[in-house]
Amino acid sequence: MSRVAKKPITLPKGVEVKLDKHLVVVKGGKGSLEHALPATVAIKQEGSELLVSPNNDSTQANTLAGTTRALVNNMVLGVSTGYEIKLMLVGVGYRALIKGHELHLTLGFSHPVVFKVPQGITIECPVQTEVLVKGIDKQLVGQVAANIRAYRPPEPYKGKGVRYSDEVISLKETKKK
Repeated sequence: MSRVAKKPITLPKGVEVKLDKHLVVVKGGKGSLEHALPATVAIKQEGSELLVSPNNDSTQANTLAGTTRALVNNMVLGVSTGYEIKLMLVGVGYRALIKGHELHLTLGFSHPVVFKVPQGITIECPVQTEVLVKGIDKQLVGQVAANIRAYRPPEPYKGKGVRYSDEVISLKETKKK
């Protein structure tokens, strides 16, 4: 059995889990998420813990059990505490501004970039050069942050662009004559 799937998922206070045959619904203080279970994986609840196990001894069932355990754990953490990714805009004149459900980015192009914020995500700009992406779905928060970063990824010579707050850019040396 997968070593990841062997570890039980502990449910914090205020988080409820509904288990159907092929659906897991997790409700918490920040919202609710649901995930469709593969046919080769079973989940059972014992007190305040969830146990994930494969239905048979195949390698595919074993790997899906570990993946399912990780996804359900991310759902539990998301509805209880939520996820947040901080992006930094590095460059002269690079700014971010929120207007309604749109993020307006000035990234050195001849036109401003308009990013429509998807449902379930909140974006904040505490400073003009910082963007906070928040939500309960870890995959969606990460994808939205990656989409924003893709507009102007950091370039290797001056480091200008949109980067994650903990990202380290190794700068290249310029050509010498």
